[in-house]
Amino acid sequence: MQLTKKRKQANARVQPGKTYTLQEASALLKEVNSTKFDASVDLHIRLGIDPRKADQAIRGVAVLPHGTGKTKKVLVLCNPDKETEAKDAGADHVGLQEYVEKIEKGWLDVDVIIAAPSVMPKIAKLGKILGPRNLMPNPKSGTVTDNIGDAVKEVKGGKIAFRVDKQGIIHASVGRVSFTKEKIFENANELIHTIIRMKPATAKGAYLKSVTMASTMSPGIHVDTKTLMN
Repeated sequence: MQLTKKRKQANARVQPGKTYTLQEASALLKEVNSTKFDASVDLHIRLGIDPRKADQAIRGVAVLPHGTGKTKKVLVLCNPDKETEAKDAGADHVGLQEYVEKIEKGWLDVDVIIAAPSVMPKIAKLGKILGPRNLMPNPKSGTVTDNIGDAVKEVKGGKIAFRVDKQGIIHASVGRVSFTKEKIFENANELIHTIIRMKPATAKGAYLKSVTMASTMSPGIHVDTKTLMN
């Protein structure tokens, strides 16, 4: 694929083989962005773990101080007694059976699904559809809860869920290029240190093997993991 002039200029700004502090990467990212739209800022974190082992299959949540820059569509699956609470908190879709049927027919126009514990037996059959898309409600990510209102507000306010993939990598969005470099740094720092605090006791060797920051269609910027662990 032929590179555009802007992409060549962006590549030239990121020195091959060099690693940057998280602050430097957050500033450089804005300089090398070549898109005309407000691109997503993503972190790709390779961990020194074995995701095949249950105690090392890391998944969790982080509350980004400045949000993701994207308004997430939230579906709440609950019984009628929780519907008002969900709607008042800002949920985009609220209900149960009608949404179960819509999902079975292929509807997935949501970013996060929150469910009350009492309805989990009724939606268990959706696991094959929602699981591969990381949409299945799960207590570990705070999306199965009786505190429906609080859960919706947290998601709308910047709470993100993450989990390690089969290759031992966590991919997550931590903002938009339009954010200031300070906001990008603070969001990225919160996610990284949330993951550091989750280091399994059984993990051996280097925990953060590599951290790369990139925006949509921009070169990856490698972050010095030693500065993060310190």
